[in-house]
Amino acid sequence: MIEILKEKISSDILENELLANHCTFRIGGPAKYFFVAKSGEEIKRAVEVAKELDLPFFIFSGGSNILFADQGFNGLVIKIQNANYEIQDTKIITEAGVALGRLVEAVADRGLTGLEWAAGIPGTIGGAVRGNAGAYGHDIGESVETARIMNHELRIMNIGKNECKFRYRDSIFKQSKDIILEVVLILEEGDKEKIKDEMKKILKARNEKLPLDFPSAGSVFKNVKVTDEILEKLKNCEIPSKFIELGKIPVAWLVEQCNLKGKQTGGAKISEKHANFIVNIGKATAKEVAELIELVKAEISQKFGVKLEEEIELVLGQ
Repeated sequence: MIEILKEKISSDILENELLANHCTFRIGGPAKYFFVAKSGEEIKRAVEVAKELDLPFFIFSGGSNILFADQGFNGLVIKIQNANYEIQDTKIITEAGVALGRLVEAVADRGLTGLEWAAGIPGTIGGAVRGNAGAYGHDIGESVETARIMNHELRIMNIGKNECKFRYRDSIFKQSKDIILEVVLILEEGDKEKIKDEMKKILKARNEKLPLDFPSAGSVFKNVKVTDEILEKLKNCEIPSKFIELGKIPVAWLVEQCNLKGKQTGGAKISEKHANFIVNIGKATAKEVAELIELVKAEISQKFGVKLEEEIELVLGQ
């Protein structure tokens, strides 16, 4: 099979590449076959060949919001690394593999405002759009004008913001099998000095609040939307008024109410600094992380009757 893949896709196809080396969690077994795609054409060709050979495949980019299985992936893993962008006045045309942090710095240097909230967030533009990444009351969907995608039939097309169906930490791309190739963002002109100051404040806040000293995949669960039903379930709790005002109950707060901060299984630990983070304190396995995820879900369901939804993506080994 490897020779066929090298012939049909690229001689750069790797075998048994450890996925732990390609994600921020530093967890994951080997991909049977692994390919770094550096252009839209390479992405399309890799998917075409995988489909033609009936070979399971998985596509990702920055690896900042993923938990790979301990057994790895029994198929072809395609890492998107197309990394070109162009700034035209307030319009940014960016390929999916561009690092979010790199783009945030570039637009700030041009005096463009709208992405300050993303300072310090790992991952790529493609991943950010797929998960509608956000912070401090903003998200990437606010700035998206269009996305260039490849659908499950391998047709390449442009879709508008409304078709992306952005919601809280969600988009159409999480439900469909469409692959984001390129994104057009629209920002606004601003004061370069104020933009840089705002980014410094956000970076400082992130460093103070988040457990950045250990590998992780960021927030494990989506925060809980405030509804009458949720308020009824939490009626015996003293919910801080700021949560009600913001319309979200932080999962970190719910975890704290269940006294799960610092809970550890093997090398995986619920962070004492931010309880919606599970950190890899040393040689953690996906199984250990999954056990903590299930523990948190079960405890919060039992105590409050609230069902949590994962924000990170769990990639099974096929």
